[in-house]
Amino acid sequence: MPRERKFLLKNLTNDEAAQYLALGWYNFARDEQMPPPGDWRIWLFLGGRGAGKTRAGAEWIADGVGRGVMRRIGLAGASFFEVRSVMIEGQSGLKAVCVDADFEPSNRRVLWSNGAVASVISAEEPDYVRGHQFDAVWADEFCKWSAPQDALDMILMALRLGQDPRMLITTTPRPIAALKDLLTMPDVVQTTSNTAANAPNLSPTFLAGVELRFAGTRLGRQELEAEIIEDVAGAPWQRAWIEQNRRKDYPKWRKIVVAVDPPVSVAGDECGIVIAGLGEDGDGYVISDWSVAGKTAAGWATQVADAYQHFNADCIIAEANQGGDMVKQVLLDVMPNAPVRLVHATRDKRTRAMPASMLYEQGRIHHCGSFAKLEDQMCQYDGNGESPDRMDALVWAITSLFPAERVNARIRSV
Repeated sequence: MPRERKFLLKNLTNDEAAQYLALGWYNFARDEQMPPPGDWRIWLFLGGRGAGKTRAGAEWIADGVGRGVMRRIGLAGASFFEVRSVMIEGQSGLKAVCVDADFEPSNRRVLWSNGAVASVISAEEPDYVRGHQFDAVWADEFCKWSAPQDALDMILMALRLGQDPRMLITTTPRPIAALKDLLTMPDVVQTTSNTAANAPNLSPTFLAGVELRFAGTRLGRQELEAEIIEDVAGAPWQRAWIEQNRRKDYPKWRKIVVAVDPPVSVAGDECGIVIAGLGEDGDGYVISDWSVAGKTAAGWATQVADAYQHFNADCIIAEANQGGDMVKQVLLDVMPNAPVRLVHATRDKRTRAMPASMLYEQGRIHHCGSFAKLEDQMCQYDGNGESPDRMDALVWAITSLFPAERVNARIRSV
């Protein structure tokens, strides 16, 4: 870790520190920035913004050139400009880590004093690769390429020199088909790093700012956490509907509800608890997700009661298909005289969700903050797999706030 290395250097003599530093980049690189061991053809490094992907790529090339195992290299990017400005002349690019790298823009190549040559490849011109052949290729920001699969195919056909030609792909992930195909290939190894892992080399104000603005959002999970976030075909919601209507402020309220999807078992399963409100503007707002797992009936009921009091809610909506009046009694045992309303499902989960999902598509529902686990369930549930307890609770909340949209559920006061 960088902090540990800094401490180590402070405790070495000048000669010892010089010897340590002479060992180079791999003394300072994090594990995910190191070439993986084993027999692989493509090293896929997925990283958030500022996670150290470019430095890892430049140092990988510099090390290979220095050891004489990389002689004919390909530098591939979304465009010639991006290869030049980031991979070659950028702050963490080849010229920053190689003292003898000579860039010839007109010839679209980098030369080293030992005879190694790196040719610049633009993904905008995949046919330009024809006629080239390489023993190593570094491809940057693959998911930005205009035709990633076409360009990758041409590059792999040119990766044919030497005994062990290899390729490094550094990119912030996006759910594109070419990347998903790469992840299934047997000769591909993957390392992943989020932005925070490189904190010692980043501005504290940058980290604080992006965390405040993007933490938990789809964009943040993709661009900072390096997660591949995608919708599932057949799921009731699309992430774009949530992102486009996300809010950080609250309206004046007409009504606030705490919706509960109780666990089936006595203890252990997740209890979905979602708090939502109807604003004076007529829109719906998801305020918070207090779902819990591993609780007894008294435990999750206490969580519901705490949410009801914390948000000064008007009522509690609880699904009664599993447990019936027992659900009501568990809640009343914890909070006597609570305004509990039981809901009974008459259709399957996806059908029940459709009126609520239509409200999202129309831009009438807003998430006040980010709720990653809830949003994953909403955008990934296709009718199979584990029961989406958070999603179910959300549906009951929205259904109760928009009774005119309710077509598949029956609600009765108790």
